[in-house]
Amino acid sequence: MPANLSKWDPKHRAAAENGGAEPASIVRELLPLLPHGPALDLACGTGRHALLLAARNQPVTAVDGSNVALEILAERARAAHLAVDFAAGPEITAETRPRHIRIVRCDLEMAILPEASFALILCIHYLQRSLHPQIERALFPGGMLVFETFTRAQLEFASGPRNPAFLLESGELRSAFPSLELLFHRELRAGQGIATLVAQRAGGRT
Repeated sequence: MPANLSKWDPKHRAAAENGGAEPASIVRELLPLLPHGPALDLACGTGRHALLLAARNQPVTAVDGSNVALEILAERARAAHLAVDFAAGPEITAETRPRHIRIVRCDLEMAILPEASFALILCIHYLQRSLHPQIERALFPGGMLVFETFTRAQLEFASGPRNPAFLLESGELRSAFPSLELLFHRELRAGQGIATLVAQRAGGRT
C-alpha cells in the first residue's frame, strides 16, 4: 500500500473507536431528493454515506484506499443487515442490487470509473482533480453529483487539512464539472472553509 494511503489507517481506526463521523449535513438534507439508482461513494472512508444510502434500499459502490476503513465499513454494514461484496480496483464496477454495498479497495489515483453507470455520485472531503472528467462521464443521463470539500480558506482555521494542493481555490468548484448542469453551489467561511456543489448530467431523470 502506498505510504500516502497507509497513513489513513490509524486515523480511521481512532475515529471508529470514538463512534465515527456523522453523514455530512448536505447529504442528510438532500437525501429525500437524491436519485435511488446505483450510487458511487468515492473516498468513502468508514462508510458514513454508503450505509445511509444502502439503508434506503439503494445499491452502493463504496471505494477507498484504506483497508482499515473498508473493514470497519463491512462490519457496520453486516450489523445493519446489509449485504457486502468485496472487489479490487482499479476498474470500478457498479453495484445494482438493493441493500448491497460493493466495497472496492482502490488507490483513487488509479481508479477507472465505468461510463454512464451511476445515478448518484458522492465525493465528500476528497479532492483529486484528475478524476473529475471521469466523474462526469460515470453518471447516468439525469444522474446527480454531490461534491463537498475544503477550500484554501481552511488555512485560516486551526484544524483541518493544510496541504494547499488538496484545497479548492475560491470559485473553483463552480466550474469543475463543465458538462454537468449546476443545481446548487455555495462557499462557506464560518468555522471552516468549504465549498459544496450539486450538479446533474443532462438527459432523462433517474
